[in-house]
Amino acid sequence: MFGNVLYSFIAFVIALGILISIHEFGHFWVARRVGVKVLKFSIGFGKSLWSRRGKVDDTEFVVAAIPLGGYVKMLDEREGNVDPADAERAFNRKNVWARIAVVIAGPMANFILAILLYWLVMMIGISGVSPLLGDITPGSAADKAGFKFEDRIVSIENTATPTWSDARIALLKHALSGESSTTSSASGESAERRLQFEVETADGDNLVRELVVDGRGILKGDGDVVAKLGIQQWWPRVPAVIGMVQEGGAAAAAGLQVGDEVLTANGLPMETWRDWVLAVRDHPQQLMQLQLLRNGDVITMDLTPAERDAGDGQLIGFIGAAETLSQAEAQKARVTVSYPPLESLLRGIQRTWEMSVLTLKMLQKLLIGQASLENISGPISIAQFAGQSASIGIDHYLNFIALISISLAVLNLLPIPMLDGGHLLYYAFEVVFRRPVPERVQEIGQQIGILILGSLMALAFYNDIWRLAQ
Repeated sequence: MFGNVLYSFIAFVIALGILISIHEFGHFWVARRVGVKVLKFSIGFGKSLWSRRGKVDDTEFVVAAIPLGGYVKMLDEREGNVDPADAERAFNRKNVWARIAVVIAGPMANFILAILLYWLVMMIGISGVSPLLGDITPGSAADKAGFKFEDRIVSIENTATPTWSDARIALLKHALSGESSTTSSASGESAERRLQFEVETADGDNLVRELVVDGRGILKGDGDVVAKLGIQQWWPRVPAVIGMVQEGGAAAAAGLQVGDEVLTANGLPMETWRDWVLAVRDHPQQLMQLQLLRNGDVITMDLTPAERDAGDGQLIGFIGAAETLSQAEAQKARVTVSYPPLESLLRGIQRTWEMSVLTLKMLQKLLIGQASLENISGPISIAQFAGQSASIGIDHYLNFIALISISLAVLNLLPIPMLDGGHLLYYAFEVVFRRPVPERVQEIGQQIGILILGSLMALAFYNDIWRLAQ
């Protein structure tokens, strides 16, 4: 447990260090180019852990103790006395276009980093899982659309989907856009969209299935957007043979052993491991009568699954057991996707654009109440994602850093005082009205910005802690 936490923390700090350094370097590099004197370049806040002086302008470079941000401190007459010899190098003395260039350089550096990382990952190849469908939930949107076990999603609205990751991104992209056909009601246009899925069936036939997707519904609450449509990720159908028993769990307490095959549960045949899993889920804290095959003999046993919250208030059963037969067969669903250098670069630019637009749309849905606030994640969740992606492989870790880099860039461009976007809003006012925003207005804006950012941070931490408590 401690090892996993430490691993996630290290992966998080490395990722955050890269993102902050690139962002602040963007501000720093452009500031130098337009003639602004940089006094300090800090990665992190608080007590200095390491520092040195640069050869140009005696700039102080610092690595600080709290790795949750950074800053570039520039010479500015509004923040203290300035030597008359350096007055023309003060940030506030530069024309508005030079100030805009310095401010916007940070987010642009993050966008460029994302493009380069996607380019690298797409050249070396990123491993993933082919979008093969598992069992379809009866009565779900996917069931009504005619999806079948072992259908493979080839494309969504003509967007190729070689992996499950690509399928999820394409699904969100088109479900939240206004490009696909919509359904109408008495109250006007709804959030439902009819998306065209090209699939390859288990028999090798290529078909087009039309799936009705509720763009609002898939953003409500936490969880996998694909699962909300009744689609499960494919997993081999194997017999209900116990491959692992967790110490202290309900399975161990009942006497289940590795190698036991569950034949029936409450008189119903358990033909596959999935049948067994669903049976256990449906019986939290309820007695189950089992018939097992053990070493060639048929025996009976009583089992009472423990219960836990599935995350939506629904209580499900679990016993602390797993199967191991499917691991080797599951490898057939693994794929590695790579492209030539030029195509990788173009795809990197396209992916960065798509993820930026998707991030903005998600923020819009959050603001108007069409997406759950549970979708907001804080540093704890991001650290967990960092550790998970790093444990899978360097390709997934770089992909994770690219995604967070895009999020950082988009969030910083929001017109909120305290962020780069807030400063750009002030400069836009200055360009239009040919005078700066009054100091008093900027002070009020700063207070509002602190309130907004503080509230978002508190909500993100609350969501993180709530997830950990589940």
